[in-house]
Amino acid sequence: RNYCGHDLPEGLQKNQKLWKLLLTPTTKEEEHDRPISPADIVSEGWMTQEDFDICAKAALDVFAFGQKVALERGLILVDTKYEMGKDEETGAIMMIDEMHTPDSSRYWLAHSYEERISRGMEPENIDKEFLRLWFRDNCDPYHDEVLPEAPKELVEELSR
Repeated sequence: RNYCGHDLPEGLQKNQKLWKLLLTPTTKEEEHDRPISPADIVSEGWMTQEDFDICAKAALDVFAFGQKVALERGLILVDTKYEMGKDEETGAIMMIDEMHTPDSSRYWLAHSYEERISRGMEPENIDKEFLRLWFRDNCDPYHDEVLPEAPKELVEELSR
């Protein structure tokens, strides 16, 4: 099977570590994001090959750095999304939006990953939902310029 231009072998197990980092781009569509291969990004005119290569290298480099930092803190950075844009005046490609937050990324607890996978269990994860709901109920995180500080017990739960 092929996903975003990557030929994947049969027999992969859910949540298993892959043999290398895979870049899985998407495009913004009206109703949802659409997975797309690098070749289709270029052939459909979303980006030039040169711009794609710059974005791909940046994404893989930043992700590898994020994995290193996460592991130092007992976490596995499983996957994430990066949003990039191109400055129309300067032509500079920039990463935009948040990076490696619980809203844009999935994290698993490193200390229990191997054991849980070997037993056919789901990895322990850091679920952001409870924190997202608190912010939704206490502010408008998409429009408020200053967000309230989350209660200590919520922050502690997220850091567990």
